[in-house]
Amino acid sequence: MTEVLVTADCWREVPDAEAVILRAITAAAATIDAELDGVELAVMLTDDAGIRTLNKNWRGIDKPTNVLSFPALQPSAPPRDDDPPRMLGDIAIAYETLRREADEEAKPFDHHLSHLAVHGFLHLIGYDHETDEEAEVMEALEREILAQLGIPDPYGMRERIN
Repeated sequence: MTEVLVTADCWREVPDAEAVILRAITAAAATIDAELDGVELAVMLTDDAGIRTLNKNWRGIDKPTNVLSFPALQPSAPPRDDDPPRMLGDIAIAYETLRREADEEAKPFDHHLSHLAVHGFLHLIGYDHETDEEAEVMEALEREILAQLGIPDPYGMRERIN
């Protein structure tokens, strides 16, 4: 179950944001064959001020960013039938940064929102981009998932630095 929480009024300009996010996360889970039954995650739609606070408090970086992921600590025991849903974690997405990036890169807002939702979800399930190899794996998976949604390569216009 994915819950989308709107915590900033600026998101009211995007009435289909929840549907875009649910579609992206569902596609990501299907692509990597992740079972979402019995799993919960929350996506908070916030503004730059809200994500800046999160970024400062959790990462020590005093500036806004586009997306943050907070994976939940996972139980070591295998799940039982009577267990409550397992919390996968939380994703926060900032409206102003998302809007600015989409405009600067001439991308449709919903495409960039889909990308950030997929990116955040992949972080929740253990993917990262701290090394070049990790980044290549994660970006390839993002491209594959987004292509299934009819969204062009989000990294296509970025020049690779070797």
